[in-house]
Amino acid sequence: MVTRAAGARKARQKKEAVCNRVDQSCRCIDAGAFGCAVQPDFVKVDFDLPRYPVLLSFKSVKVLVIGGGGREHALVWRLKQSPSVSRVFAAPGNPGIAKIAQCILSTDYLRIAEEFDIDLTVVGPEAPLVAGVVDAFRAAGRKIIGPTQVNAQLEGSKVFAKNFFAKYNIPTAAFHTVTTREDGLRALDSFTYPVVVKADGLAAGKGVTIAYNRAEASAAVDALGPYLVIEEFMEGEEVSFIVLSDGRNVLPFAPCQDHKTVFDGDTGPNTGGMGAYSDSRILTAPQQDAILNRIIQPTIDATGFTGFLFAGLMMTAEGPKLLEFNVRLGDPETQPLMHRMVADFDQVLLASVEGRLDGMSFDWRPDPSVCVVLASGGYPAAFQSGQPILGIGEAEATGATVFQAGTRTGLTGPETAGGRVLGVTARGSGLPQAIENAYLAVDKISFEGMHYRRDIGRKGLRRYNGNTGT
Repeated sequence: MVTRAAGARKARQKKEAVCNRVDQSCRCIDAGAFGCAVQPDFVKVDFDLPRYPVLLSFKSVKVLVIGGGGREHALVWRLKQSPSVSRVFAAPGNPGIAKIAQCILSTDYLRIAEEFDIDLTVVGPEAPLVAGVVDAFRAAGRKIIGPTQVNAQLEGSKVFAKNFFAKYNIPTAAFHTVTTREDGLRALDSFTYPVVVKADGLAAGKGVTIAYNRAEASAAVDALGPYLVIEEFMEGEEVSFIVLSDGRNVLPFAPCQDHKTVFDGDTGPNTGGMGAYSDSRILTAPQQDAILNRIIQPTIDATGFTGFLFAGLMMTAEGPKLLEFNVRLGDPETQPLMHRMVADFDQVLLASVEGRLDGMSFDWRPDPSVCVVLASGGYPAAFQSGQPILGIGEAEATGATVFQAGTRTGLTGPETAGGRVLGVTARGSGLPQAIENAYLAVDKISFEGMHYRRDIGRKGLRRYNGNTGT
């Protein structure tokens, strides 16, 4: 399947949303890092990308990937397969990445880029983006994929984001924003149950509680507050939809579906993601058009957003509604996406940075891809690290790719060093075969306390021959 970037619209100025005041009416949590906790005033400014020299396709490209999880392993893995990429660096990387790239244990990313004369930097996690790494690189004339610090507030502050959705008529759940415990408890009176309580700042995908009664909701207000979004619970199917933007044009990735809760059947507490799959059947062409026209493009038009814009969506009976924006690639969505992609990824990324994304395309294998996350015992609560990991080689011998996330090198080999340890990823001729292939590889791996969901991709099976996926 080939997805083409949307053409530039005529006579359209790109704007960037900027909070132009910090005073008593604009209560900021951290004006330097997280933006305003309530809706700021906006100043409209002309959007203009830095004017970088165009790198011709035959030039060898050196790439730096910031981060050290499974998402970053998948990015490095894909970039290494591009014929125009000469070297890949990762900071800090992980033992899996170290097998195919040079890892650097430093958070001084700009110094790394200057020391190794990096041509392109790709940011994996959200924290550096919210901290302003893109602004710093651009000021130094270095090419980097990502949004400005201001636009990163679309993920950095849930309150900022929800007020943005309201301002630009982006379909989303009805909500209240609150800044005190007392306001939060009063706001609960406006909702029926279940209700959703979200922490305002970054929470690694775990700052959300779905409360099924008043007692659970009150406890969530106490646990996640005081800066909160409280919103209606929406019925439907969740979908992950990611685009790459150059500030004017957008290039969609293939759709994905994440599995956020820790246990089968979408039960238990939220996690950073227990698995994902990518399959062309997740969304129809009209559904994708609706997402682009009603959610993605209005955001680009208002902000001049650059980089990866990840829309977490609920496909409701009224159409797609936005749960939240992330300003980077998803984890674990990146793993199945990189597994399906056949494009020279670095060339598309360079086109994005250079403002020439119009007319570019991603090519995808028709085969669906499934990623199953293997987690440490106790995750997403407290877990024990240092457990020896067995069977990675045997798993990859089945044809799967094992992306490392929370790992380290021990005396006898790889050990666990995080909550989400591995992302076992496999393709198949259809989703049923992809699921089977992924779990065949999972069966080869073991470590003390290992747990994983056994229903990754199952909801998608109903799109095959009338199967309900239950």
